[in-house]
Amino acid sequence: MKCLVVHGPNLNMLGKRNPDVYGSFTMQDINQLLAETYPEVDFTFYQSNHEGALIDLLQGSDEYNMLVINAGGLSHYSVSLRDAFELVTCKKAVVHLSDIEQRESFRHIDLLKPLADVYVKGLKAQSYVLAIKELIEKHLH
Repeated sequence: MKCLVVHGPNLNMLGKRNPDVYGSFTMQDINQLLAETYPEVDFTFYQSNHEGALIDLLQGSDEYNMLVINAGGLSHYSVSLRDAFELVTCKKAVVHLSDIEQRESFRHIDLLKPLADVYVKGLKAQSYVLAIKELIEKHLH
């Protein structure tokens, strides 16, 4: 089973940026946690701060059985990223480290949420772990 994990803008700064909100894990810690928790999954991890690079990646994601994305701030306002996410044909999850609905009002909108097979927010690094667990269950059924 192949899974693409996509980290959007500023997620390369995890561990340094607002640990009270996002946790103390780095992006590399999250990737390692996923690889260790799900050794049966062949992961590809990708991070970019550039919207176009993320769109190109989503458009070329046909080889994967599952996709997990934390699009960061692009979740709230990028119609272009939403349109690319809509075209993804495999089971897909949207995750957020924080509970966006408990934060500033401009973060309450998530354009990707209605398109996701799985949606997990507010569990910090465990958001990713739970999302993959649910995707595996959906893939097997």
